[in-house]
This record gives sequence, structure tokens and C-alpha cells, in this order.
Amino acid sequence: MDTVNRLVEEKALVIFSRSSCCISHSVLQLISSYGANATVYELDDMSNGQEVDKALQKLGLRPGVPAVFIGQKLVGGAKEIISLQIQGKLMPMLKEAGAIWV
Repeated sequence: MDTVNRLVEEKALVIFSRSSCCISHSVLQLISSYGANATVYELDDMSNGQEVDKALQKLGLRPGVPAVFIGQKLVGGAKEIISLQIQGKLMPMLKEAGAIWV
């Protein structure tokens, strides 16, 4: 858990992903379409990727990726991000966190 907290601290937008995960890629593309520049951690490229994945799952994410943190708060995975998009709440959250400056 501490590892995840250290990776997201002081960052407006963090996405945990796997390079082979098409859902993670889609979430990143959606968020990037707003002009947001996310810090992306590819778990399969990290030496402690399995540890981070387990920590994300302990936070309630099944599967552990994609995991999106906006303003250092866990927003959730793909389902939650798409839901926020449909409700028109994603862009305001990104703006409030300082991830976009529109």
C-alpha cells in the first residue's frame, strides 16, 4: 500500500496499467483526449509490478488494472472512468485536480 501511495503522491493523474491490456489503453486514450498528461506505470515493466498489483487489488480493484488516481485519490478502474465520462463528471475532476488546464 505504501508503494502505491508513494507512486501517486504529488501527481495530478496516475494510471496503473499493463502494456498488453487493451482496456487500460482505452482508458488512457479517453483521458488523454482531454489533453491530460498522465503519469503511467506499466506494471509488467516494473520490478515490483506484482507487489503493486496486489496492493491495487487490496484497494478493491479486480482486476488490478487499469487503476486511475485523480488528485491522489483512487477513482477506480475502467467501469468507473466510463461512468464518470457518461455523467459528464470526468473532465471537471481532471480540471479540479490540475491534470488539465482548459
